[in-house]
Amino acid sequence: MTYKSVILVALVVFLGGCSGNKSEESRIAVAKAGDKILYYDQIPDLIQEGMSKTDSTAAIQGYIRRWARKELMCVKAEQNLTNEYKAEVNRQLDEMRDNLLIHQYQQQMIIQRLDTTVSDNELQEYYVSNMNTFSLTANIVKALFIKIPVTAPDIDNVRRWYKSSNSEDMRKLETYCYQFAVQYDDFYEEWIPFTHLLMLVPLECEDQEAWLAAHEYQELKDSNFYYFILIRDFKLRRTIAPFEYISDQVKTIILNNRRNDFLQKLEDGIYNEAVRDNTLKIY
Repeated sequence: MTYKSVILVALVVFLGGCSGNKSEESRIAVAKAGDKILYYDQIPDLIQEGMSKTDSTAAIQGYIRRWARKELMCVKAEQNLTNEYKAEVNRQLDEMRDNLLIHQYQQQMIIQRLDTTVSDNELQEYYVSNMNTFSLTANIVKALFIKIPVTAPDIDNVRRWYKSSNSEDMRKLETYCYQFAVQYDDFYEEWIPFTHLLMLVPLECEDQEAWLAAHEYQELKDSNFYYFILIRDFKLRRTIAPFEYISDQVKTIILNNRRNDFLQKLEDGIYNEAVRDNTLKIY
């Protein structure tokens, strides 16, 4: 017998127990409120590792009391609600049931039948056709960011390498950074919010647009680190967002549109079938 079982058996004895109907003889009843019975197997596992027997008993007693108070409120409400209020409760329950059934059926049909594959061509075509709707809400950049301890050697080489477009210099920079840098992020193929970059450096930038226009390279320093920034490209807020930056958003829009069309066609098909089969009659 588990620890929880020992506690519950003790509670049954403490509470005097409750007898259910004949079909429930194999279950242990721990409380009864009106015609409702709370059984042992309906109580969640409230006992946590390390709890004392006293705390465990109190936790289960607390659950039973909360259950009893709720059920007694339901009994009193059932006895005293006017017929008009009861009718409204039943109407809402019927509506809720209908909505849940419809939702679950729609989800089942979506899983079984909706094509969720979106090709690159489809993404590009939607983007081009709706380009003016994709306006940036933040400045974005493609950048190189390096953070190096002030104690690292040959900083002058880093100053030269990170500004160079020579592939051999970039290889040397990468090798150096893997050895000495605290952080080396090359966002050459990826657009990121400029604010993400600003969070990494000791720089107050009140006018982001002016700073981006004036700085391709930036070296900063505090008492512990050198910071090197190379801005390879940037796009300003309120301009059209580049495709690579919002491709995931475009895919989501396409799938949402496809889902809405699918559900509309599903509903139309069911309606037309009912009309055709004469199972729908409107008087």
